[in-house]
Amino acid sequence: MSQTTIALLFLAFAIVSFILEKIPLGLTATICALGLTLTGVLDASTTFAQYVNSNVILCVGMFVVGQALFETGMANKIGGIVTKFAKTEKTLVIAIMVIVGVMSGFLSNTGTAAVLIPVVCGIADESGYSRSRLLMPLVFAAALGGNLSIIGAPGNLIGVNALQEMGLPTSFFMYAPVGVPMLILGIIYFACLGYRFLPKKTETVGAVQTQTDFSNVPKWKQTVSLAVLIAVIIAMIFEDEIGVSIQLSSCIGAVILVVTKVIDEKTALKSIDLEVVLLFGGSLALAKALDVTGAGNLIADKIVGFLGTSPDPMILLLVIFIVTCTMTNFMSNTATTALMVPIAVSLANNVGADPRAVVIATV
Repeated sequence: MSQTTIALLFLAFAIVSFILEKIPLGLTATICALGLTLTGVLDASTTFAQYVNSNVILCVGMFVVGQALFETGMANKIGGIVTKFAKTEKTLVIAIMVIVGVMSGFLSNTGTAAVLIPVVCGIADESGYSRSRLLMPLVFAAALGGNLSIIGAPGNLIGVNALQEMGLPTSFFMYAPVGVPMLILGIIYFACLGYRFLPKKTETVGAVQTQTDFSNVPKWKQTVSLAVLIAVIIAMIFEDEIGVSIQLSSCIGAVILVVTKVIDEKTALKSIDLEVVLLFGGSLALAKALDVTGAGNLIADKIVGFLGTSPDPMILLLVIFIVTCTMTNFMSNTATTALMVPIAVSLANNVGADPRAVVIATV
């Protein structure tokens, strides 16, 4: 059996497993990585290098930096301050979407939503507004806000890594030209039209977890957690000017937070989502196999052939976007990105399109 066939079989296994989710996503990706190594498609050093990839390290560092903001209650305080100025339900919806969207661009979008859900529920109960009418915009804003920067969602870094492998330049706000307008349009939609379609339900108080009490957390810890996050983000934005890589900036920030006891070591370690790390590393190994065996180009050739000779790059971009959107209804966003990015990049190369465009469409 050829190495190309083996890589395609593992790709098929990953797609089916990601859709069914009978096996954890991280474990599926790891099975693919180990299988590709055992069959000789990849050597061990190449496989395990993906798990200590610089972008995986960046992800790990930001898990700790973000968790400090959540753990000290600073994220709750920010959310409470912003929403306090909203006088009507509609302005409250807008305020929630703005703060969640912005925070999701620099912290874990899932973590931001999880932490602010109790805050929003508390505000809804105090004001007499429906929880469901406030929570749905929150979830949409978290998803849209994740596209403001490369650290907003794990899938973003998969796209960045693919471009870096090709020697193409990337930047902290690479996704912002698309992500910012999407967030703004999302907020405008909910403010003008979507607001009318929000569910009108009477919830039972206590159906959602109650807000955590952070009154015992020293204010200096909250201040330091916010200061470190801002400093790390600034360092990432001006990476070239200061000569410090974004990966190193995130790790320095994480170390400062642990050394100063803003967040203890056990909590810092728990904040690292091992499933994301395993999914990231295993998916990069699969992407590497698709590249070195030519399987990615083979898939791209078949798709290009189906679209006809010399397909318009815009048509190709539309196809990639639709396929990715469809797949995310059946599997994790990160898993979909991991599968689609190497194929999309191969497609872009085959028709002479800019790989950055297809990566952004995929993410």
